[in-house]
Amino acid sequence: MVKRKKLIIIFVLLLMCAWSGISTGATPLESLVPQKDLPKEWTLIHGPQTYNNKTLFEHVNGQAELFLKYGFEKSVFAIYQSKKSSQDQMEMDIYDMGNVVQAFGVFSRFRNEDRPGGFGLDSFLDDHSALFYKGRYFIMAYATAPNRDLLKQFSSLISSKITDPSPPPKEINYFPKDGLKPGSVQYFSEGLLGHQFLRKGFQGAYLEEVEVKDKVEDKNRAKTEGKEYKLFLAIFKDSQDAAGGLKAYKDDLSKKGKISSINLVEFGIGAFKGEDPYQGKVIVLQKGFYLLGVIGFEKEEDAGNRLAEFMKNIK
Repeated sequence: MVKRKKLIIIFVLLLMCAWSGISTGATPLESLVPQKDLPKEWTLIHGPQTYNNKTLFEHVNGQAELFLKYGFEKSVFAIYQSKKSSQDQMEMDIYDMGNVVQAFGVFSRFRNEDRPGGFGLDSFLDDHSALFYKGRYFIMAYATAPNRDLLKQFSSLISSKITDPSPPPKEINYFPKDGLKPGSVQYFSEGLLGHQFLRKGFQGAYLEEVEVKDKVEDKNRAKTEGKEYKLFLAIFKDSQDAAGGLKAYKDDLSKKGKISSINLVEFGIGAFKGEDPYQGKVIVLQKGFYLLGVIGFEKEEDAGNRLAEFMKNIK
């Protein structure tokens, strides 16, 4: 009877593990690597080769630390070659980052501008490379010769194999769309804005027009140019933890920069305004377990209005 109970318990645990794998959308990495259903005139010549957190440095030594900071679990690598020319190759990396937030985070750090390719939850495509994320996975492809169509074919094929149904991080939609620089929202797993006390969070870049003196033609004539500033959202475990982060930010600014004595009642108790010696003017406030703010702006009214909209969007 005791032995039978043990067998039943083991069976239930196995079912729970199996169900956990299904519910999180986890897929064996090797099965995501295209092997049979390849684009015409292309063949797999290397891989799939897997890497874990101990061997990743052997594959991407200069970038391994970044992946590990974002929760890297496992990756698989493959090389494809054209049947027409041995010099025409494409390398493919598929990374399991554990969850969709971390997968987006790595994607957001590698994407340097907005060039969507139309695959995954979001993507980047140019002549030689394709990047995208979907669910817990981040994918990178590089072609030795310019070939957007090929990169898009492979990326779309892999995307169709991923069953993880996770939507994009909800925080992306908190950022006001008006004035947001396309493709600028990023997720940092630590040290948001370069401050360890802010920990993890999101930031997005906005453009404002500021007046500058034309030094070449006429010193007295003013002209305008675009300048970037940022909205940011730091995430804490609870409201008490966030309050501690707010105090740490204010203390740091008091020592290294300036704190304004103006009471920002429109942004709630504890909100403050100041100036960072390196990043410029800043307004910071707390909402639940979030700290949010705007930094690096010139026009305070416009920045304040955008921050108010940002605060309103956070549910």
